[in-house]
Amino acid sequence: MSQQFKYTAVLTIAGSDSGGGAGIQADLKTFSALGCYGTSAITAVTVQNTLGVTGIHSIPPEIVQGQIRSVMDDIKPAAIKIGMVHSAELAIAIADVLKDYPDIPVIFDPVMVSTSGHRLIESDTIATLKKELFPIAKVITPNLDEAELLSAMKISTVGDMKEAASRMISAGCNAVLVKGGHTKGAELFDVYLDKNGSEKIFRSAAIQTNNTHGTGCTLSSAIASFIALGDEMIIAIEKAKIYVHQAILSGKDVKTGEGHGPLNHFFEPHQMIKHEME
Repeated sequence: MSQQFKYTAVLTIAGSDSGGGAGIQADLKTFSALGCYGTSAITAVTVQNTLGVTGIHSIPPEIVQGQIRSVMDDIKPAAIKIGMVHSAELAIAIADVLKDYPDIPVIFDPVMVSTSGHRLIESDTIATLKKELFPIAKVITPNLDEAELLSAMKISTVGDMKEAASRMISAGCNAVLVKGGHTKGAELFDVYLDKNGSEKIFRSAAIQTNNTHGTGCTLSSAIASFIALGDEMIIAIEKAKIYVHQAILSGKDVKTGEGHGPLNHFFEPHQMIKHEME
């Protein structure tokens, strides 16, 4: 019998972006570009383009659960990325399913505010996210707006980012990456902190462009991809940040729509990575 192979699969649990720059679409592009096999469980359908979000249609929680289970029990992804979870009911439903798969690492990007400034989460959902999804995530990756909501504090400096991360750890997170991409200046900072006290500051050069739609989705999906491929967390974050920086740089001068354009996810795509089956 000839040798059989398998792909490295990753699951995204997130909303659909009709404009193609963020959400499920950005996640699947990222998985593919990094050589992984992308699967999905759609939590919501958004009416969205580069100018913003004008509508959200929620998928029933039992359908979301069904999508997750169908992928987990058959394709068996090596990592999971969670994105837009806009209701408490949905957060509970997702957590209820994922508790049956405790060995699969979860990267949670708590999508609450879009690049264009639109709020994408119901106000009563934050406490439920903390209770249900924080404990099962290997790391959460809020941007500054989201970190302010989650930590109940204003963030202006790297010191503030560290304090916000510490508050989120106290709220039940295993690890936090506070993303500073929305700050002004020639150099950007992201702050990582985990419950064991490990801390790292990531630095990157700012790129002058309007094409940053889906940056957060792409980063968390890239982290999930590298985790699935066997990297430790810090290495996965470092590789993911390099990938996102290059994707922004490669797409900075392309006009797609009239607002915040997408990244160039396929600036240097990998072939699908195959592994020998045991």
